[in-house]
Amino acid sequence: VQLQASGGGLVQTGGSLRLSCAAYGFTIGNYWMYWLRQTPGKRLEWVSSINSAGDTFYSDSVKGRFTISRDSGENALYLQMDALKPEDTAPYFCARDRSGLGRGQGTLVTVSS
Repeated sequence: VQLQASGGGLVQTGGSLRLSCAAYGFTIGNYWMYWLRQTPGKRLEWVSSINSAGDTFYSDSVKGRFTISRDSGENALYLQMDALKPEDTAPYFCARDRSGLGRGQGTLVTVSS
């Protein structure tokens, strides 16, 4: 099982980014999948999740601005991030476990003010 996040970068406040997560060794659609980010104190913070039925969930801090989705054909997970704020700056990870276990390498999002 391997997960690889990509798509991060530097963007101005109010801008958008789309993160991608490629999955290897399992089928994304069969599992709950999560996007997490790491706070300055190194704690992993839950951002969003999608279950096998396609139901989506968001933290209050990103609700209405971020959209999680998946592509079964590509076996990939996505996070569309709009109206970005400086406080969204963090490394972002995709994971099959909300604790972040087995999350793989993340992708850095930097939002300038």
